[in-house]
Amino acid sequence: MKILVDADAFPRPARDILIRASKRLEIPVTFVANRLVRLPPSELLSSVIAPEGPDQADDMIVELAASEDLIITADIPLADRVVQKGAVALDPRGTLHTTDTIKERLATRDLMANLRDVGLVTGGPPPFSTPDTQAFADALNRFLTSRSRSD
Repeated sequence: MKILVDADAFPRPARDILIRASKRLEIPVTFVANRLVRLPPSELLSSVIAPEGPDQADDMIVELAASEDLIITADIPLADRVVQKGAVALDPRGTLHTTDTIKERLATRDLMANLRDVGLVTGGPPPFSTPDTQAFADALNRFLTSRSRSD
């Protein structure tokens, strides 16, 4: 198993938690973004720069993803694409997306986008917070623990 991160908007507190987990459990993590992501030196950590353009980083993540991988992204359409490949997606706020949950989440996302387009809903998600960091840490730990038990 490897972990791929949609790193363009990945919050630093969640990144720090992920790096510690990678080192502790010796799991490779690749950060994919349209710019270089500075990381501490480690053979387990890598940064890949995607070409400029819409969805280029997403397309690269889908290409790199394999069954059983963990993909960390807040992008619901990207989460849907990787789940279709057999991977699991984790939101930086701690929501785990699987084949059982992603279609409902995608429908909700599309509904909210339509409501924003017609002006019935304004704004986006609240700023990333300490409770979000804790929810991410808890979800990551639960996932990695369950994965290590099944190996």
